[in-house]
Amino acid sequence: MEAGKRKSKNDVAREQLVPLEEGERPVAVTIAALISLAIAVSNIVLLLIGIEVKGQEPTVFGTLSFAAIMLLAAYGLWRSRYWAVLGFQALLAIVLLLTGVSLAVVESIWGALIELAILAATGTLFWFMVKAIARIQMPERRPR
Repeated sequence: MEAGKRKSKNDVAREQLVPLEEGERPVAVTIAALISLAIAVSNIVLLLIGIEVKGQEPTVFGTLSFAAIMLLAAYGLWRSRYWAVLGFQALLAIVLLLTGVSLAVVESIWGALIELAILAATGTLFWFMVKAIARIQMPERRPR
């Protein structure tokens, strides 16, 4: 192949992507939807049973607002919507950054192990969602 017509790794990877079939949902997106749902439900349950955060009860408005956002994300992820996957990836990126920074000031081996587990799980899910979002946004995808 001529040097000018040589395909880059990105071009080869794009050619190997297959658009999602109608109703198809990548595994990483399904996991993200279930995580979003679990976060929403657990926040509501913890509010209802009166759990305190740093010695104070959380506000009802703040808790329900966050739960509503997580429920909307869960719905969008379950339906394989681009905006939901991108938004969840942004949340994962924030968790990765904050956990990485807090790892520098951890005070115990158990704390470090927990933070490393969070980094591993969050990073892995983020990585697999990259390919999923590429498949979701492919132009050949059938309209819904």
